[in-house]
Amino acid sequence: MSDDATTEELAKIRERIDAVDQQIQDAIAERAQLARRVGEIKGAANLATVDYFRPEREAEVLRQVIERNTEGPLNDQEMVRLFREIMSACLAQQEPLKIGYLGPEGTFTQTAVQRHFGHSVRDLPLATIDEVFQEVESANADFGVVPIENSTEGSVNNTLDMLISSPLKIGGEIELRIEQHLMAKPGVRLEGIERICGHQQSLAQCRAWLREYLPTVELVPVGSNATGARRARDEVGTAAIAGDAAAKVYGLDILVANVEDRSDNTTRFLVLGRKLLSPSGDDKTTLLLSAEDTGGAGALHTLLHPFAKHGVNLNRIESRPSRRGKWQYVFFLDIDGHADDANVAAALGDIRELTPLCRVLGSYPRALV
Repeated sequence: MSDDATTEELAKIRERIDAVDQQIQDAIAERAQLARRVGEIKGAANLATVDYFRPEREAEVLRQVIERNTEGPLNDQEMVRLFREIMSACLAQQEPLKIGYLGPEGTFTQTAVQRHFGHSVRDLPLATIDEVFQEVESANADFGVVPIENSTEGSVNNTLDMLISSPLKIGGEIELRIEQHLMAKPGVRLEGIERICGHQQSLAQCRAWLREYLPTVELVPVGSNATGARRARDEVGTAAIAGDAAAKVYGLDILVANVEDRSDNTTRFLVLGRKLLSPSGDDKTTLLLSAEDTGGAGALHTLLHPFAKHGVNLNRIESRPSRRGKWQYVFFLDIDGHADDANVAAALGDIRELTPLCRVLGSYPRALV
């Protein structure tokens, strides 16, 4: 193909791209106008943004995006990300949602917030998981996001313990692939590192790599990876273990990327709200149960039998001290389905006859890509 023919073909493609861009922009504008009309209708009833935000509806829309994305070339994750941002911007026309999260800025939890809610929200970084619960309970934040478990290091006990006493409901889950990087301020080399700061979970997720390559360096646990990154920025001889966001926020160079011990290292986060959600069509339910009063040997087996009886799949169980007496425990269970589903409701009815503590902590859409 001659240069002239190539130039002519490229000009036609660019002209077509411009036309498609116009169609996309027109469609987004129309969607935003419709979203604004929904806000006006519900606003007439004096509802706040959080009152007409429908996570279950968003999950349905995003599942449809995945179902339509049969030919690519963009993968499902990219398509979901684009539509999430469109929905986030449309919702924020009235007033952005306020999302509390375990801060400071640059943590993996902030990345989870942006993954789930898009960037058109107001981030509220908080110092502790307890504060996230408190801010949502007091309505200073519309929703909160906290870590609940890591595929390498297991459960986050502080979150579990707060769920025992909090009235909040789980309104969603986020699964985030965790890539840990060794970082320091520009000009620092590996041989100049005297200490490495990071959240204790992150240091644990990288223990084999650190033992092999930096066995003599002091490891300093800190409250968050962002705190560690800030120290790396400010202190001579200090490096940090953190993610891409922290490197960007604090102006650090990544010395070695992906130092986590497992390539599938993933953290699961919970979205906390003040209301139970309606079914979305593909849900999970988290329960809080006690086996203390079911009586005799095999009490936990007896308590779990209704799930098998009614065909409810159990995919996670975790025990924690109940704080009501020595050696007394409660159990957190994740099951497939919504609490309003007929088989789940039947199982819960049977369980409530066996124990006085059977609490639905939330029924929420299963995590997307």
